[in-house]
Amino acid sequence: MQVTSTAIPDVRIVEPRVFGDARGFFMESWNQRALAQAGIDADFVQDNHSRSRQGVLRGLHYQILHAQGKLVRVVAGEVFDVAVDMRRSSPTFGRWVGVVLSEENKRSLWIPPGFAHGFLVLSPSADFLYKTTDYYHPEHERTLLWNDPDVGVQWPWSGEPILAAKDVAGKRLSEAEAFA
Repeated sequence: MQVTSTAIPDVRIVEPRVFGDARGFFMESWNQRALAQAGIDADFVQDNHSRSRQGVLRGLHYQILHAQGKLVRVVAGEVFDVAVDMRRSSPTFGRWVGVVLSEENKRSLWIPPGFAHGFLVLSPSADFLYKTTDYYHPEHERTLLWNDPDVGVQWPWSGEPILAAKDVAGKRLSEAEAFA
């Protein structure tokens, strides 16, 4: 596995070694020892799987208590995956990083606790898998507005995405609860 930092150093791209031949391929999608050696020492407690159609934007979500670190990847299709730093004490507070994850590039993205997370489906559909370091607590879930001009995420989509009601009602960064 190769682990590289993004423009926000705590958010990291994980690229597996892929062994392929005429039969298909094999790869390790998660290896605790290899990730710990690369500085991602996380204990995962829950795996999630979502399927969404093209144009669906999920996010930007975070839990103000029981903050979750996430290791995310796409096993079918393609998404534009985004992490926004919600840690007020961080020099990158309010900044975002976006990475294309797909079944083709087989990349994962590590998003540590303290970040809002979301993704936009670019392909006709996408199956999105993610491991979390804490359980889902809906009472602590918060949503950062997906199109907050103060954050300025450059979503690669023309027109309006397909959103859940909670994503339409997200808070702007200036109003949102954040981490210390």
